[in-house]
Amino acid sequence: ASLINFEQNGAKIGPGNPYPFEGRTNPYINLLKNRGFEMDTTKRNFAPKHDLGKNNTPEDVYHDRLWRGTTSVEAADKEGWVVSITPSGGWLPACIAGNTGVGMSQRMQSFVLDSTLNPFNVVAPGKRPRVTLSPTLALKDGKPYLSSAVQGGDTQDQNLLQFFLNVAEFGMTVQQASEAANFNTNQLWLSLGGTKTADREPKPGQILLSNSIKETVREELKKMGYNLSFGNRTSGPINAIYFDWNHGSLWGGSSNNGEDYGIGW
Repeated sequence: ASLINFEQNGAKIGPGNPYPFEGRTNPYINLLKNRGFEMDTTKRNFAPKHDLGKNNTPEDVYHDRLWRGTTSVEAADKEGWVVSITPSGGWLPACIAGNTGVGMSQRMQSFVLDSTLNPFNVVAPGKRPRVTLSPTLALKDGKPYLSSAVQGGDTQDQNLLQFFLNVAEFGMTVQQASEAANFNTNQLWLSLGGTKTADREPKPGQILLSNSIKETVREELKKMGYNLSFGNRTSGPINAIYFDWNHGSLWGGSSNNGEDYGIGW
């Protein structure tokens, strides 16, 4: 924490190495060196040299991969039964789950073949890939409190955390929180999409903000070294249900950033 500079974004900061602080040696050092990693984490090419070039992916293509092929479904009843689902895939599934109409999509594209990119996510028999899908259930006093989900690749956890805090800490209704402007960063490796390593390259300092952000805030962020981009609606799109146990009611919320809606009967 003492290394954090609150006056300047550390765009050159690379992945952390917790092993020295634990009195141990990183077991992957030799693996990384042998596969051509640049071990100086202050440099942008902290990735396999054999497959990394300048990231020329157009911004619209980059963001299109975040949103395409995913949707979300939240459902609950008066007895307290609740499900949160994030169907995803972007292609026709091979089969349907019984009579549910739910397609059994698969995400094998989320595996990697190069262990230097992620040694824990290399394709193997019987293995599940690491995915970005984040259907969420929050409990309070042992009962359902919030059910929420969103599409958007690596932005899912970012948006759902902001949504949860807006309800739990800042007093918004579930609809207000669903529509509230969020901010997203793409400073981490993109988890899916593209055809080569460069397509998933991080964008240090890149941050997506709402057009409603004040000019004074924009200028402060620029001084800190951030590369700003803006959108008219940056609220997800989130779908959610809030359980009001005090009044025996369910509150539904759907973002205005997409074709989302709620149904009650």
